Amino acid sequence: MRQHWEPEDLIEVWTLLEDDMKKVRNKSGATRLGFALLLKSFEVEARFPESAGEMPAAAVGYVAQQVKVLAEAWAFYAWQGDRIKRHRREIREAYGFRANTEEDQERLAEWLAAELCQVELSRERLAAAVVARCRNDHIEPPAPKQVGRLVGKAVEEFKAQFCPGTMERLSVHVLRGRSLARRRRRRTHRLHVPQLRPPRQRTRSCARPHGPGTPTSSSLTRSNAAWFDTGPDRRGMVRAHTTSQ
Repeated sequence: MRQHWEPEDLIEVWTLLEDDMKKVRNKSGATRLGFALLLKSFEVEARFPESAGEMPAAAVGYVAQQVKVLAEAWAFYAWQGDRIKRHRREIREAYGFRANTEEDQERLAEWLAAELCQVELSRERLAAAVVARCRNDHIEPPAPKQVGRLVGKAVEEFKAQFCPGTMERLSVHVLRGRSLARRRRRRTHRLHVPQLRPPRQRTRSCARPHGPGTPTSSSLTRSNAAWFDTGPDRRGMVRAHTTSQ
């Protein structure tokens, strides 16, 4: 709990209002002062101090003046027994809170591991988130040491869940990356393969001299074309060729 308070902050936070005074009216001495201090400290932090030394000295003196009890009486307030348990229960009910249970702590650890540990590494911030969540749910937060153990448990649970899941996701991404790389290499290979063209056929020229009775290439072409002609005048062309010979 905050130990140093400026006078204006002390007045704003630790002043007992009319409803507060009604709650301490039927009490006296150290019991009256102890109840008033527990009441205001719970209003400030939504939890009870773990010991008398946690209470700010300035707050003890200021509240003692209001309830008209000596500040030294605070040292005689009993921190064990049924009386302080009854006072805490009465204060929780006044603010609409309830005591935390083991089930609450298990649920808080699961919440931290599932939602906050993956985005927040600071254990102090995680502990502050636990206290804020308890206040929001109107549950008295566990003691600071209990909150620390709860945060440690949540971090270990997150690590146990995070490592196998991360390795599995990495394996899937690696396999996909390798498959994509193979596809790209194949596509690139196809794009860079040169197109093979068949070699051009060279026409050989006739070396024999053309005599008077030697048919020329053009006449041979015309003669051969007649044999492959499938038109209606095919027979006439054949007869004309035979007659000419």
